[in-house]
Amino acid sequence: MTETAQDVTFTIQRSETPKTAEERAAILENPGFGNYFTDHTAVVDYTVGEDGKGTWHDARVEPYGPISLDPAAGVLHYGQEIFEGLKAYRHADGSVWTFRPDANARRLNKSAARLALPQLPEEIFVEAIKRLVSEDAQWVPSGDGEALYLRPFMIATEAFLGVRPAQEVSFRVIASPAGNYFGGELKPVSIWISRQYARAGRGGTGAAKCGGNYAASLIAQMEAEANGCKQVLFLDPFNDNAVEELGGMNVFFVFKDGSLATPALSGTILEGVTRSSIITVAREMGREVTERKITLDEWRDGVASGEIAEVFACGTAAVITPIGLLKDETEHIGSEDAKAGEVTMAIRERLLGIQTGAVEDTHGWLTRLA
Repeated sequence: MTETAQDVTFTIQRSETPKTAEERAAILENPGFGNYFTDHTAVVDYTVGEDGKGTWHDARVEPYGPISLDPAAGVLHYGQEIFEGLKAYRHADGSVWTFRPDANARRLNKSAARLALPQLPEEIFVEAIKRLVSEDAQWVPSGDGEALYLRPFMIATEAFLGVRPAQEVSFRVIASPAGNYFGGELKPVSIWISRQYARAGRGGTGAAKCGGNYAASLIAQMEAEANGCKQVLFLDPFNDNAVEELGGMNVFFVFKDGSLATPALSGTILEGVTRSSIITVAREMGREVTERKITLDEWRDGVASGEIAEVFACGTAAVITPIGLLKDETEHIGSEDAKAGEVTMAIRERLLGIQTGAVEDTHGWLTRLA
């Protein structure tokens, strides 16, 4: 069986040992986040030929399983790796849709350019997702706040030890049923201020979605968890302690006049798809939204004076999560007993409504997968 996306033909090899309906149902009762994976994976390979031209080839959907890599593969030694994250939602009529995959495809290519990886045609990105979800549509949960999390990624597979861009690369998509990212009832989370560690530096890879950024954030995330916090906040200590982002989420501030602000993209902050969607949705709801420098001092003083009424984080995995308390070893900003703000929840409800089909999609953001 084959399916075609422009010049790339997807071959379908179905798993001979898929999960049974009973096994899948047991998993979907409590999927957690990133704990279980569907029966298949989508793959497209890339090779640079003797003429110096690179081509994408051997597009396929195959059984999910381990990847065979040479010990000298470039991804293992020089970190040539990028990834994306998006979700597939089951709508009330049983159909399955995803949200703004074209934006994820564009961001993947921006990351690829920064990591010296090849550009992947956007239609191949979207078709790979369609082919995978079409095969594993029964894995898409239907519970409130649940979705099938999709993880497209690109890795350097060429075996060599010279410091140069790899000439053999693999693009892959895996999928994992997902519940609420932070688990249980949605309530404001506590955030730890990282004073010792930075997520990214100017001229670095902060604007790219690559594994190295997340690896660098893990030690700070461990510090946060040791202090009872769900996430860590990174600052720019060379720019008045300007707020950058959390370990894997962007930040928004809601002021007492109902307007919103979020840190401007500076080259060290990831351009979140959820972030840009919130800006659009909030403006449609009649709220002013600015992208600008916001410092830790402004956060502290704004909460103390009441000028800042609500703070929330956003990202594909958690969508929108209210922030109650920001703290480090010496100070506390806000309260861990804070309630989720009205503006935060109204924007969350509107955005989730579009994603799940409960609110009309006037932007053409949704793409049907199955």
